[in-house]
Amino acid sequence: MIYTADEILSKVNAFIEQLPNDRKPASLYAPVQYVLSMGGKRIRPTLMLLGYNLFKEDPESILMQATALETYHNYTLLHDDLMDNADLRRGHETVHRKWNANQAILSGDSMLVLAYQRMADCPGDKLKQVLDLFTETALQIGEGQQMDIDFETRNDVSEEEYIEMIRLKTSVLLACALKIGALLAGASEKDADNLYKFGEKIGLAFQLQDDYLDVYGDPKVFGKAIGGDITSNKKTYMLINAFNRAKEGQRKEISRWIAATSFDRNEKVAAMTELYNNIGIAQLAQEKIVYYFSESKRYIDAVEVPEERKHELRAYAEKMMKRNY
Repeated sequence: MIYTADEILSKVNAFIEQLPNDRKPASLYAPVQYVLSMGGKRIRPTLMLLGYNLFKEDPESILMQATALETYHNYTLLHDDLMDNADLRRGHETVHRKWNANQAILSGDSMLVLAYQRMADCPGDKLKQVLDLFTETALQIGEGQQMDIDFETRNDVSEEEYIEMIRLKTSVLLACALKIGALLAGASEKDADNLYKFGEKIGLAFQLQDDYLDVYGDPKVFGKAIGGDITSNKKTYMLINAFNRAKEGQRKEISRWIAATSFDRNEKVAAMTELYNNIGIAQLAQEKIVYYFSESKRYIDAVEVPEERKHELRAYAEKMMKRNY
């Protein structure tokens, strides 16, 4: 049976809800359960099951591995929130706010171990391939996070460096999800690699869309105030290209806002957005998003399964690109 993305999401949520929660001490695992219960889009487990369903008709058989990836993803968010000193995640208090920083570190570490335990619960003949890919992906995500941290103190970040950072920090986990799904389904190495590349390109488009929506999204739909990246001077595709493409006067103005330690939030967001508009950053970002999305199609086209089996995965990717939140 070929499942719809909505049916797969329903299976993922039901599986996560019924996971046993009987380890002790309960205080260690309460934040783990809390984080996983917040919901979210569940993009990574959905992609894994859609990737598997291209080749086999029982994607529910790999729900544990799909949950492993979601557990890992949420572990990274838990630690990201702590590093960013964020107050909210998905409208709920972050773990370090609800508990404390030490609890966030320890429970986050336990989430990482749980993710590996869940991923390793797969057929023995697939175990090495799956764990090798998962481990390499986890290392790359840490490398991407470090690049992001390093960028905070630099004003000379190139577009190429930024693309590599988001590839590592965001794209490789989407690519990993699809490839593990394919590996567990017994797909050929060529098909598994093409799905990986498909996920990688989708991931780049997805993150660039986040950058764009933070400036040009509708706050009512986006779920938070726009301009968060601007106020925190986050090195995004938007800011990097604005700085690198600005005329001298515009560059001075950007530098002045970046250096300002005291400012009116709305004034800074409005001023930077106007600079982006004048430099043509919105169109540039949209063109880049379209470029990576178009690139992704080449790789799913190359997957050697009947076209009707690809419909749900294609539709899901299209939906990811049409989001406004």
